[in-house]
Amino acid sequence: MNNNSTSSSSRRSIWSQASAMAGKTPESRNRYVDFLRALSIFAVVFGHWLMAAPYVADGAIHISNMLEHQPWTRWMTWVFQVMPVFFLVGGFSNGISWQSAQRKGQTYAGWLQVRLQRLVGPVLPLIVLWILLAIGANGLGLRPEATKIASQMALIPIWFLAVYVFVVVLVPITYSAWQRYGFWSFGVLVVAAIVDDLLFFAADLQAVGWLNYAFVWLAVHQLGYAWRDGYMAGVKQGLAWVIGGGVVLVGLITIGPYPISMVSVPGQEVSNTLPPKISMLALGIVQCGLLLSFEVPMRRWLSRATPWTVVVLVNSMIMTVFLWHLTASTLAIAFAHWFGDIGLKVLPGTDSWWLLRPVWLIVYLVVLLPFALGFGRFERGTSGNHIYPRWRLVASALLICAGLALLALDGVVGDGWFGLRIVVLALPFAGAVLAGVNPLRR
Repeated sequence: MNNNSTSSSSRRSIWSQASAMAGKTPESRNRYVDFLRALSIFAVVFGHWLMAAPYVADGAIHISNMLEHQPWTRWMTWVFQVMPVFFLVGGFSNGISWQSAQRKGQTYAGWLQVRLQRLVGPVLPLIVLWILLAIGANGLGLRPEATKIASQMALIPIWFLAVYVFVVVLVPITYSAWQRYGFWSFGVLVVAAIVDDLLFFAADLQAVGWLNYAFVWLAVHQLGYAWRDGYMAGVKQGLAWVIGGGVVLVGLITIGPYPISMVSVPGQEVSNTLPPKISMLALGIVQCGLLLSFEVPMRRWLSRATPWTVVVLVNSMIMTVFLWHLTASTLAIAFAHWFGDIGLKVLPGTDSWWLLRPVWLIVYLVVLLPFALGFGRFERGTSGNHIYPRWRLVASALLICAGLALLALDGVVGDGWFGLRIVVLALPFAGAVLAGVNPLRR
């Protein structure tokens, strides 16, 4: 009885806090920005969980996804690959934040330090957990390959942070370019992305293709500035972007060398995302145009107390949900394997497999909830009062970007002490120390 009462009280407390925050929202705030951020998170989480297709055959567990087993599911990635929406929302928010900092006389260093605290603080506990899990697995004599694959799966989301931190560092430059050149600043990045793809395919300079992590995502980020300044508002403008981007996208996958799937498919030679291609930029234009076409009615709906409170509640732990959702599903799969391969003996793509999807989604959600509630507090840390020099913060951001990118690619397992990638793991923590990022500071 006491436990139920405590649980009920906790739920009321969480909702009451969100409701109080929602009630303080100024009328000038564009609530649709926050809604799109929350919607994107749900799309990413649901897409990852739905496509996960682990199974046991011949006594061994196989980690796969539905994109391998049923090619028709690759069309679904056009809906669930919503990273462009993240960068659109990021451009809108960063434009407002940077403009406000300038208006208040805040320095670039002070502005960047706050952004790094909010972005990097929540990811450090996730990395610490996987360090501890890897050390424990190594001590128990488990196969390093299995731990490596598990950590790779779980840390996939942090590639976004690696790119986004880099984009945030460049905000003063990109925002100044937008103010001075408008859509030309977007067009230059589009041309650069096209040239990069030509070098990737025609000249076989595949290493150059990694530059599109900057060109593609900075281009979408510029559209966030355009949205903030009213250049993408309205149904007519939104649909124009949808039609233009859609024609290009269909042309690229039918005539060009670009695959249908908007996420990487194991065994497929070309990926639209690793590194990103102009096909990803075209998809982003379609998604941004379509979503912005509904802005006016959605803002009216979000002016109501209940839907807006839900959005505020989700956004209060949104980074935690994003960062931890694959850790939750990975641990759930591991437990199922250890306890008699529960639910893992059904072959992906069969009717039985699809009927089990809702069950697995509920299991993943149950495992995620403690992480979301327990680690959500790290999203609300502060950067402290001492402002570090600009060069130090930029250097720290680059260390963080490098460390997160390498961890997203290959996980935490290596040949160093305790079976870890010591140097790679040190990079994000060294960057955090340089930037004064402390997840425990409240």
